[in-house]
Amino acid sequence: MALTSEHTQWFETTFGSLVDNVEKAVVGKRHVVELAFTAMIAEGHLLLEDVPGTGKTSLARAMAETVRGTNTRIQFTPDLLPGDVTGVTVFDQGRFEFHHGPVFANVVLADEINRASPKTQAALLEVMEERQVTVDGVTREVGAPFMVVATQNPIEQAGTYSLPEAQLDRFLMRTSLGYPDHAATMRILEPSRPTKVKVPAIAELDAISTMSGLTHQVEQHALISDYIARIVGATRGATQVRLGASMRGALALARACRTWALAHGRYYVIPDDVKALAEVVLAHRLILDPEAEFDGVTQGAVIGQVVLDTAPPSQRDLA
Repeated sequence: MALTSEHTQWFETTFGSLVDNVEKAVVGKRHVVELAFTAMIAEGHLLLEDVPGTGKTSLARAMAETVRGTNTRIQFTPDLLPGDVTGVTVFDQGRFEFHHGPVFANVVLADEINRASPKTQAALLEVMEERQVTVDGVTREVGAPFMVVATQNPIEQAGTYSLPEAQLDRFLMRTSLGYPDHAATMRILEPSRPTKVKVPAIAELDAISTMSGLTHQVEQHALISDYIARIVGATRGATQVRLGASMRGALALARACRTWALAHGRYYVIPDDVKALAEVVLAHRLILDPEAEFDGVTQGAVIGQVVLDTAPPSQRDLA
């Protein structure tokens, strides 16, 4: 199916409405909300690195409510077991019955994911990649859309288990909400504002599936693919990096760029889309050299430099 101007306009309008609706609950964080819906429509997952009290739970709940979906919250702790995440099979009145775990929802908030043991963290690997859960040899689909919004505190490291590379690589994006600015803080402090803002449902789950389908029709010029490949390749050759971005990272960046393009009223990807999303999509996939970390180099700074050093295709070549 070829994209038409009607498709593009409907996508941009719907995307904007979704963001506007969720911003009622997450005041002053429009860009992060846009990234979150980009991840959802691109069929990816979101990692939020933030200190407590910045609205991470509100964001996940509002997204699920907006698309008339279900949402669950898993508080990750050192004693959490894999079955507490995926569900378990129990023997009841002479037969085995499966009790669904909290991953069977449209939006799953994995709060403080790095506080659980690696064994429990690994319970999310299959469902994040394949949208299914296998328990006792039986595979069950979790439905669509499906999105994990995971949080971790980048400051407090006591009693935590760092996410392994394979887990980090399954997150389409990593970003941060951060504290609201003064104007947003004043709006939040208004006496008439409820403690928990419930947003109305303005879209059905089918609409998200339709939007996801439309992103596959977005034009991605061969030179844009080459630009993405050169950026990803440059991360592997950077002197401060021990392990660069994976092929999954390249695919994730292309998928996110197609969604971002449609959200901004275009049926084709431009270099600015790649520049806008490169850091949030690729930075968390890098493993820095220990000496670089000691010197204060960050993953985001490496991606920023790579993007600066990698020449984008010209508009004339893309025409």
